[in-house]
Amino acid sequence: MSSPAILDASCIFCKIIKGEIPSFKVYETKYSYSFLDIEPTAEGHILIIPKYHGAKLHNIPDEYLADILPVTKKLVKALGLEIESPEGTGYNVLQNNGRIAHQFVDHVHFHLIPKRNAEEGLYEGWPAKKADMGELKKIADDLVKKLDE
Repeated sequence: MSSPAILDASCIFCKIIKGEIPSFKVYETKYSYSFLDIEPTAEGHILIIPKYHGAKLHNIPDEYLADILPVTKKLVKALGLEIESPEGTGYNVLQNNGRIAHQFVDHVHFHLIPKRNAEEGLYEGWPAKKADMGELKKIADDLVKKLDE
């Protein structure tokens, strides 16, 4: 059963979906809307948003989320990012939830950020730490138990 689209009158992304704020739309489906980012980190930086207002991923109905990755894949191909170049070609799909996680618009959105060379797109900066294997096992066991409930 399909959830009805719910939009928020005060949300900038909902206003873009409704056409109240102009955008450079590149692709639209029943469940999602994709447009060029106006502050891109690379040429072809695209935002893919569900046509359902929710601040965080867990607020969005599954049918809207199920549309996002196939749309992203289609956009990757349209940008030619599946074709390897001499320098290499890549891309990031980025999605943040909450201010503490660097989300600045309270409407779920996915960034498709091309990486055609070392100067464009995102830069490395992952604060990785060596994990304790016993602690990882405990976390995994706890999650499996919760998911099985």
